[in-house]
Amino acid sequence: MAVAERVRVSGRAPAPTPPGPTAILPGLALAAAVASIGYGVNQLATPVSPMIVAILLGVLVRSLGGYREWMRPGLTFAAKGLLRAGIVLLGLQLVASDIVDLGFGPIGVVVVSVAAAWLTTRWVGRRLGLRPATSLLVATGVSICGASAVLGMNEVADGEEEDVVTAIGVVTVLGTLCMLLIPALGLLFGLDDTMIGLWAGASIHEVGQVVAVGGAIGAAALATAVVVKLCRVVLLAPLVALVAIGRRTATATVDGQRSGPPVLPWFVVGFLAAMALRSTGLLPHQVVSSVSTGAGLLLAAAMFAVGTSVDLRTVTRSSGRALATGAVGTVVLAATSLGGLLVVATP
Repeated sequence: MAVAERVRVSGRAPAPTPPGPTAILPGLALAAAVASIGYGVNQLATPVSPMIVAILLGVLVRSLGGYREWMRPGLTFAAKGLLRAGIVLLGLQLVASDIVDLGFGPIGVVVVSVAAAWLTTRWVGRRLGLRPATSLLVATGVSICGASAVLGMNEVADGEEEDVVTAIGVVTVLGTLCMLLIPALGLLFGLDDTMIGLWAGASIHEVGQVVAVGGAIGAAALATAVVVKLCRVVLLAPLVALVAIGRRTATATVDGQRSGPPVLPWFVVGFLAAMALRSTGLLPHQVVSSVSTGAGLLLAAAMFAVGTSVDLRTVTRSSGRALATGAVGTVVLAATSLGGLLVVATP
């Protein structure tokens, strides 16, 4: 039966045929090439995330009219499949014992400051009239771990590409400012290297930015900064799960059953499983290092794909309000974490 005849009989068009491997390869190859460029830039300037480079190049491709139809199948796959795989592999950066060794006090401070920043950012976003998805992604990026957290949360937030790019732009700008301000304020307040490291890990957005700041201050600052930052990264999994539960509870189908994203998306389960595997100590350091690089490349390729779908004019219209929203959340995060750390560090 011809396609037109099937449409007349059924009343709807047949489901589109998924693109085959051959159709996917050109777009994937382009995304991989851009991810490699981002990785190269990161090697020259550590605070510059490969994901940021990739998404900027994606936006430029779209804005300058360079997007072509042959790119679509591969980039569509990259924006979903490679993204989820990259988030899973991020779990291999985390060792549970390192976080536990921080002690109850610092862990409690991280949890409370992340919660305060996330809730405040969501509230300010509503007051300033941000789209709900933009507000959610900015709040998650500011409070957890920058671009990676934005990507992870968007898997259950169902935001548009413009929401993702706006949120990543906000956390990149604010994280860069924090790189300059946190060490300077720490010295002004008379904090020692270890305390500055704790504060940097608790308040700076991107993992690479935290590593750069800690390394510039000294070995003691670097060690504490990275562990505290990874403690924040761990909170991405329960936060995504809580948002997914909330969306399922708020969304009901006609027959009364709940719909929406799964309570624990598979990539979150994979993230936790990867963390558990790393915590066993069975993986050689070389394997962990290689997989960490691979995770960054996967996420960078996904970010290029996201960037090619963005209308820069739409992003510009909401960027000012989004930046103001993220700035408030960043101040709350920095102030709450410093105050808490000073309390728990007091003999």
